[in-house]
Amino acid sequence: MSKLSRNFTRTLKRLLAKLVWGISPYRHVHPPTELHGSRIFIGAPHTSNWDFVLMLAVAWELDIKMHWLGKKEMFPKWAAGLLKRLGGIPVDRKNPAGLVRQIITTAKTEKDFALVITPEGTRRGDGWKSGFYRIARAADMPVTLGYIDKTTRTAGLGKTITLTGDVKADMDEIRAFYKDKSGIHPERRTEPYLREETR
Repeated sequence: MSKLSRNFTRTLKRLLAKLVWGISPYRHVHPPTELHGSRIFIGAPHTSNWDFVLMLAVAWELDIKMHWLGKKEMFPKWAAGLLKRLGGIPVDRKNPAGLVRQIITTAKTEKDFALVITPEGTRRGDGWKSGFYRIARAADMPVTLGYIDKTTRTAGLGKTITLTGDVKADMDEIRAFYKDKSGIHPERRTEPYLREETR
């Protein structure tokens, strides 16, 4: 990508972020320090499609080169180029293992690779999907906890943790952070829990 193209994409992202914050009732709380290096960003609690939009707006306002996952059906030919430039990675749900390998390889080779993941399952009570954990461990990436909280009408990035491989201990730390974060629809909130904790 040329310098002119990169500058255009960066400007477009910032304009989109300003638009989101302009129409959203939520305000962006900036992290206390700048974030550098490859990492996984968690967007939670994931209770609305707007959660994902707000997390992208957070990244774009901070000029973080954020990648995001979307069903390949979301990438029609006429829009695929733009969506990919905005960080989109098409997902073939028939081959999830292949996608994880692709992400891990990219994370290990690309400088400052950032991927936002909304790990909550589609049904309440299912807990969280463990993809973020497996990718972060395999690619040796820290996890930055992004949040949306209706109580304070805020969205932003919180603490960054390094996963240890002790799933329960790591998730206890994540649970403690999200304990007072309600999401846009608190009644749809799912407790941060991985099935692997019981193994």
